[in-house]
Amino acid sequence: MREYREVRRKVSFLDLCKRPELAAEVTVTAQRRLQTDAAIIFSDILVLLEPMGMQLDYPDNGGPRLGNRIRTSADVQKLREVQPGETLAFVHEALRLTRAALPKDIPLIGFAGAPFTLASYMLEGGSSRHYRHTKAFMYNEPRAWQALMELLSRCVASHLDGQVAAGAQALQVFDSWVGCLSPADYAEYVLPHMRALFARLHAEVPVIHFGTHTAQLLTLMREAGGTIIGIDHYLDFGRAWEQVGDVGVQGNLDPAALFAERAVLRRKTHDILRQAAGKRGHIFNLGHGILPETPVDNVLALVDMVHAYGH
Repeated sequence: MREYREVRRKVSFLDLCKRPELAAEVTVTAQRRLQTDAAIIFSDILVLLEPMGMQLDYPDNGGPRLGNRIRTSADVQKLREVQPGETLAFVHEALRLTRAALPKDIPLIGFAGAPFTLASYMLEGGSSRHYRHTKAFMYNEPRAWQALMELLSRCVASHLDGQVAAGAQALQVFDSWVGCLSPADYAEYVLPHMRALFARLHAEVPVIHFGTHTAQLLTLMREAGGTIIGIDHYLDFGRAWEQVGDVGVQGNLDPAALFAERAVLRRKTHDILRQAAGKRGHIFNLGHGILPETPVDNVLALVDMVHAYGH
C-alpha cells in the first residue's frame, strides 16, 4: 500500500515495529482502506528474540538475519527468559493505541511465532531450504533442543497473554516453517511443546494455529491445540476441513491469485466459499502472507467479493 511505503521511507522495518504510534497507524490505515472484518497488529514474530539475547537485523536487500546463531547447548543456556511487559512494551502500546482507534466492531488480532519456527531462525540465522542446522541440533542435542523449546513455549505464551491484556481479542500462532518436518518428527520434537504452549495461555480468546506446507501435519496440529486451524493454499480447502474435523478454519486463497484477472479471482474465491458451504467457523483469508507487489485494487475487489457472496 502506498500509505505503508510512505511510512517505510522514513523508518526501517524494525524501527517501525518498535514505534507504537507508527505500528498503530499502519494497522489502522490498512483496515480502513481495505475494509476487512478484522485487523492484525503490525509487528514481527522475531521481535521476541532480541530480548532473549539474539542479534536481530533486517537488511534492506533480504530477509531477517540473526547474527549469533545457536550452535551448542551452551548457547541455549545463555538465552534469557523474556518478561514481555518490560522488554516488549512497544508491542503492547501499539495494541492499546490500535484498539482505541479501531471501530468497536472490528476485532484486533495479536500474534507470535511458534517455538519450532523461532528455534529454526535461531539455529539457521535466517531463512533456509533444508533446515539442516535445525534438524541436526534437534536430532543430535535432544536435551538442549528440549530446553530451547520449553523456554520458547514459555516466552511465547507470556508474549501472547500480554497482547490480550493490551487489547488483542484474538491471537494467531505462526508456525511458518514446521512443514519441513515428517509427522513422526513433529510428534516427537514439536507436538509436546505446542500442547504446553496452548495450555499455558491464560487469556480466553480464539487462537488460530497456522503453518505452511502442513498437509501431512494437519491432524497433529489439531491435536496440538488452537481454536482455529489455518489452512494454507497448497491444500484443497474442503478436504482439509474434513481432515481437521469439527473446528474453525482459516484460509485459503493462493496469494498469487490476487495477480489474476478479476474473473479468475472471483472463480477461485467462490470455489473456496462453496467448499465452506456456509458452515460456522470459516474465516476467509489468504493461504499465506500477501505479496508485496500485490495490486491494492485487487485486494479491495477480493474483500467485496467475499462480502457480497450469497447476498
